[in-house]
Amino acid sequence: MRPSNLADDTPLRRQYLNLKRQHPDTILFFRLGDFYETFDEDAKLVARELQITLTSRPMARGERVPMAGVPHHAVEHYLARLMAKGYRVAMAEQLGEPGSKMMEREVLRVLTPGTVVEPGLLEATHNTYLLALVSADGRYGLAYIDASTGQFAATELGDAAALVRELHRVGPAECLVLGEQLEALAPLLGDVPLSTADAWMFEPGGCRDTLLRQLEAASLEAFGLGDLPLATRAAGGVLHYLGHTRHLAGEKLPISELRTYRAEGFLTLDQYSRRNLEILRTTTGEVKGSLLSVVDATCTPMGGRLLRQWLAAPLLDLAELEARQEHVAAFVDNGLMGGEVADLLRRMPDLERLAARCTQGLASPRDLVALAASLELLPAVRTALAAAPERLAQLAAALRDFPEVVGLVRGALRDEPPATLTDGGVIRPGFSPELDGLLAGASDAKAGIAGLEVTERERTGIRNLRVGYNRVFGYYIEVSNGNLAQVPADYQRKQTLAGGERFVTPRLKEYESIVLTAEERRVALETEMFERLRAEVAGWAPTMRNVAQALAYVDVVRGLAHVAVTRHYCRPTLDLGDALDVVEGRHPVIELALPPGVFVPNDCHLRNDGCQMMLLTGPNMAGKSTYLRQVALIVLLAQIGSFVPAASAHVGLVDRVFTRVGAQDDLASGQSTFMVEMVETSLILQSSTPRSLIILDEVGRGTSTFDGLAIAQAVVEYIHNHPACGAKTLFATHYHELTALEAELPRVHNFRMDVLEEKGQVVFLRKVVPGGADRSYGIYVAKLAGAPRSVIRRAEELLATLEAASPGAPNGHARHPAHQLALFSPAESFRDELEDLDLQNMTPLQALNALQGLQLRYGRAR
Repeated sequence: MRPSNLADDTPLRRQYLNLKRQHPDTILFFRLGDFYETFDEDAKLVARELQITLTSRPMARGERVPMAGVPHHAVEHYLARLMAKGYRVAMAEQLGEPGSKMMEREVLRVLTPGTVVEPGLLEATHNTYLLALVSADGRYGLAYIDASTGQFAATELGDAAALVRELHRVGPAECLVLGEQLEALAPLLGDVPLSTADAWMFEPGGCRDTLLRQLEAASLEAFGLGDLPLATRAAGGVLHYLGHTRHLAGEKLPISELRTYRAEGFLTLDQYSRRNLEILRTTTGEVKGSLLSVVDATCTPMGGRLLRQWLAAPLLDLAELEARQEHVAAFVDNGLMGGEVADLLRRMPDLERLAARCTQGLASPRDLVALAASLELLPAVRTALAAAPERLAQLAAALRDFPEVVGLVRGALRDEPPATLTDGGVIRPGFSPELDGLLAGASDAKAGIAGLEVTERERTGIRNLRVGYNRVFGYYIEVSNGNLAQVPADYQRKQTLAGGERFVTPRLKEYESIVLTAEERRVALETEMFERLRAEVAGWAPTMRNVAQALAYVDVVRGLAHVAVTRHYCRPTLDLGDALDVVEGRHPVIELALPPGVFVPNDCHLRNDGCQMMLLTGPNMAGKSTYLRQVALIVLLAQIGSFVPAASAHVGLVDRVFTRVGAQDDLASGQSTFMVEMVETSLILQSSTPRSLIILDEVGRGTSTFDGLAIAQAVVEYIHNHPACGAKTLFATHYHELTALEAELPRVHNFRMDVLEEKGQVVFLRKVVPGGADRSYGIYVAKLAGAPRSVIRRAEELLATLEAASPGAPNGHARHPAHQLALFSPAESFRDELEDLDLQNMTPLQALNALQGLQLRYGRAR
């Protein structure tokens, strides 16, 4: 911002600069009439980020300042784009009515990525979390809140690795940390938008008092915070920050409960496995093509949000998983019931967020009508669930009625009220005798005004006299210049026109006063009554939120049942054993991308004391990576309570799923593809347990053949032999030499992707069969990819030479060739290039040029 000479600045400029000084770390949206304007560096930033025009405005003597603005009616669209980029925006609103003096303005709201509650700034099926983090003595307190729904949770974590995993699970829109801890914590937080908090926000005593006051409790013990001091500070800090961004608007926080949890209660997924398995998004950041995209058959926004939460945090609680399975099975067994429930749910708005908006004082008249319509559907949903009374009785009981709320809203509000209170017409006739009397008087006055035109024409004899109205001058009687001589003495001149005059009379002024006073009083009365109604409805918000959560649960299990029926999924058997048996398993995403019946299903049988590791070999493009991922995804689906894509499945609950697949690099942090591979592999080896499932694909391929082979074998031996590991493992590799380990390690079993080779053609059968592969068919894949014929022929010759020179050595290791092969033999290359010349389609000149090129490369120019 430029240095400012206050004496030279306009009053408007001084007003803007004063508000900007109060909010220096935000973009200040300054309301000017029908636009929100930004100035100075804010304007340059907004113009660049939103791709809007940068202009200027005179704001001081002889000086113009940069300016960029957006229309007020479309502001949410632009705010959403700024929030997505991590910016903070302060909204300076106009106070009072326009007049001769400069209008007052005040910042009533600070928008940050994690605190938005406006519907236009939220994704319907995504939670928007604000997460607070505080650290001490190597431990971390973490709390997160969704201000649009009231979801509030906290935990403590014992190390940085656990913190990173939890951050990736929660996926916050904004992370709040103490300013003094920012430097230490920032490397752990990735690219999450960061905000810093003042020390008072995390002060232990203040946090405890704020939580007790917000939760209306005498002790935090009941919320599980008694022995979690860092979680208490994080939870209090997040409330302080949320209130700080909203306090000027006088809004209450929609929080009535706090859930504490232990991260150990969920199946552990590190950030690499979440990326590799594409659970919520693909590696390119798209929802389409992810696991979520193919199992989401929810009908409500709240159901969509709950399904995302389940997929992000698969369970280890066998009883809870079996309960979810039973509820899914109830809908699988009764498709008619599922269809009826789906039809009802599709008509439901977002009850969870509507209830929260009531608590915050943000619900509009239309919001309350939508909320009442949602509540009116609850008896029908409960009746539909009665088709499976024993299995769904608990869910049906949770969907209690709200006749009090429905009666209040239906009795007070019109069926189709306007969006805002500013123009009236919100309250239903008959609700308020005072309002009805006021409107009746105004109606009589309007009727009097309407009849006045006829009366005055008869009294004055002026046939073209008319009664009109505009916002500036109010009601008037207009007389043309040719009839001014007939104007009665009681007419009072109000306005002169080119073709006549406008007048008022005492009676017209009386009518006008009644009408205008009634309009003002009507808006004031309706606003008062609506706010009272909204506050009364807000008292039911905690109970409505519980019902909304039950509806979301019904929506998710019904949706999973729909997927199970339409995709032929089976109900897996779950227990606490170590067996993983999948018969005819399928990849849930790839199966849908192929024509029906084309996907080839495969079995998987793993157990700690039997086939602990499947060593999978075979050609590239034969389906190894698909097979690895599908096994992991089947386990994940089983551990959210879903049915799974298989003919049958038995899953002993796993505590962690680790995957190392694909070639990734991280150039921004200076890590090569191989370094990333080794970091991920090291994390797996150090973190896995005998209850874990490990998916490894082509370990060691990022370095030289012998280095890679040595690393791959060492990893296999470690997983098999180390007592702290011993995890069930799928290990895909192109190192065929590793198949010899089956003879040395009793729990390692060889499998391969089956291939049919006939008359020089290769067919990938996509089938996993026992035994090891002895070829990779890489040259055939290169041929399919369209490599030049000369390259294919040369590669075949080199492969034959390599295989002849390396006949195999003990332990499956290839011997180093006795001599370095001449990979680019001049005679061989000359012959290949000569054969590749298309002489039939070359001109004589092109042929001469080609020959000269060969001569220059392989002979001596003459």
